[in-house]
Amino acid sequence: MARMTIGMIGLGRMGMSIASRLLDAGHTVIGFDFEPDACSQAREMGIEVVEQLAMVADKARVIWLMIPQGKPVDDTLDILKPKLQAGDIIVDGGNSHFNDSMRHYHDLAKSNVSFLDCGTSGGLHGRDLGYCLMVGGDLKAYETLIPLFQVIAAPDGYAYIGPSGSGHYVKMVHNGIEYALLEAYAEGFHMLKEGEFKTLDLEKISHVWQNGSIVRSWILNLAHEVFKNDQNFEKISGSIGENLTGQWTVDEAKKQNIPVELIERSLALRAWSRQSGGNYATKLVALLRNQFGGHPVKKIGE
Repeated sequence: MARMTIGMIGLGRMGMSIASRLLDAGHTVIGFDFEPDACSQAREMGIEVVEQLAMVADKARVIWLMIPQGKPVDDTLDILKPKLQAGDIIVDGGNSHFNDSMRHYHDLAKSNVSFLDCGTSGGLHGRDLGYCLMVGGDLKAYETLIPLFQVIAAPDGYAYIGPSGSGHYVKMVHNGIEYALLEAYAEGFHMLKEGEFKTLDLEKISHVWQNGSIVRSWILNLAHEVFKNDQNFEKISGSIGENLTGQWTVDEAKKQNIPVELIERSLALRAWSRQSGGNYATKLVALLRNQFGGHPVKKIGE
């Protein structure tokens, strides 16, 4: 396999994990982040860290963005544009809105620069297990980067989804589904905890469900890990954070007149949890988000 040089802008949890998988496969990673601690950690890993964002484009013809959506992506591309060359490929691996990705695709195409929108799922466990990559944009650019996708992804965990915007669109819907799944599991365990039989062992139940039941899943496995540590959550706040992808899913569904009642309800429950402090179910959702994504969990009183 040919060794490649990849620029990685954004050395947070997922950016660092993706870079690590690339390094393990023998590729060269040129990194940049505004946080000094992230840069120090990256250097220790073997990433060549540059001092200015634009310098990434001096050293890499493939640049992967793992940064927050919206203005940060716009600003980053504005800084990179003067340094980009025809044939370069930009990959946005964050949770950008698909309309923004389509705009970036058409803008960069004027300079013969390819832009791929890559929905990335896997959270904290992607470093060891590999990620799920949903890629939209120019097919030729996608095919050029297949050696990278193979390294970053879990087995069979990458695919060309379709035209520009489709990768982030699919990831948006993926996240909407995630909201509803988390809420369904949480409500069920809430009923087991506080329903007719109040002494049930949720660790045991989540374990047996993982073996042959219809509802077995990775989320259920994470719930089992949560219950191994604690089943009462007495010190945990039930306030659940969120990113924008759930709301984007609901907004887009309304535009297309497609009912997404479960996703919409789960979104409303998260908003309620932040106002009220939530309940046992929202505490479990917060703990599961921490398990797969490292999202912070508030303690009571914080």
